[in-house]
Amino acid sequence: MLHCGIVGLPLSGKSTVFNVITRAGAEVKPYPGGKTDPNRAVVSVPDPRFDRLASVHKPKKTTPAQVEFVDLAGLSRGAGKGEGLGNSFLSFAADADALIHVIRCFNNAAVAHPEGSVDPCRDWGILDMELIFRDLAVVENRLDKLTSKKKLMTSEAVERQLLLRCRECLLEERPLRALDLTEDEYRALRGFTFLTIKPQIIVLNMDESEPEIENAPWGGELKRMIDLLGATAIRVYGRLEMDLIDLSPEEAEEFTEGLAIEEPGRERLIATAYRALGLISFFTCGPDEVRAWTLNDGDSAVDAAGAIHSDLARGFIRAQIVSYEDYTRFGDSYANCRDEGVLKLEGKDYKVRDGDIIEIRFNV
Repeated sequence: MLHCGIVGLPLSGKSTVFNVITRAGAEVKPYPGGKTDPNRAVVSVPDPRFDRLASVHKPKKTTPAQVEFVDLAGLSRGAGKGEGLGNSFLSFAADADALIHVIRCFNNAAVAHPEGSVDPCRDWGILDMELIFRDLAVVENRLDKLTSKKKLMTSEAVERQLLLRCRECLLEERPLRALDLTEDEYRALRGFTFLTIKPQIIVLNMDESEPEIENAPWGGELKRMIDLLGATAIRVYGRLEMDLIDLSPEEAEEFTEGLAIEEPGRERLIATAYRALGLISFFTCGPDEVRAWTLNDGDSAVDAAGAIHSDLARGFIRAQIVSYEDYTRFGDSYANCRDEGVLKLEGKDYKVRDGDIIEIRFNV
């Protein structure tokens, strides 16, 4: 299951965004002072393909792909050096596959900004620096241990050179995802749970009454920052979208007429998180269950078998595969797909494609 940690400065609207994603309405409260335990919620991944397969097969059970969202306590200055709630926050953030960074872009006199004014570029920089400080402390700690050894093993010498590259990057105030790392280097760094190497999705928490980003005083600088960092950024009208949770689709459409909200925030965020992490979905279908499974883009048929059950990977023979598009084009019928030559048997090295419908043949 994909795990996304929602981060941001205090009073940036993280809990509001969390409520929008999880449709929690007013049930999930913002963090009181001193709270460190995160709010968690597992959310089904919206996918019209899954919905259609379920309606066609009418199985006893349906299981969509799922994402866990974790609403973390606000990160203040000094957290990266262990001040305040820093250590508790960072330990939770380290468990996330991706970070959703909520940046406040709205004015609200009733909710004072902790920095005294609304400045998304400044706030973005504050949080990124705290994450950089944390990762730098981890790098320095490990390098100190390696340096204290009289003689390094070959693997340790390679690790030291890699960590020196990481330290140089962090000292330049750049996140580790800016490094051009090989797959082997990524694997070597995985155990450190670096925060700045994780994919980061920027959520601009807007107010529908505020000007568009391009017309805001900080809009030009923010646009340049997004382009310079190659960041994935989306806008969410947090307070407005939370108010829409309890409305019918018809009421919501009428309420948002004339606003730049083409689809609910939760759909945008989940789809963006999938793209940022390079994830795809494949399906298994039958009378007992229709299920969506999550894989990394580029994973093989045997990886898909292992996602379903380790026994299927161990005894893998072949995978029977048809694309979702072909399956629906030929009447939602395996027999029709076989007659049309689009139902194929593939070996373990087949690269699974997004939307593939798969049946594993195995023998244990």
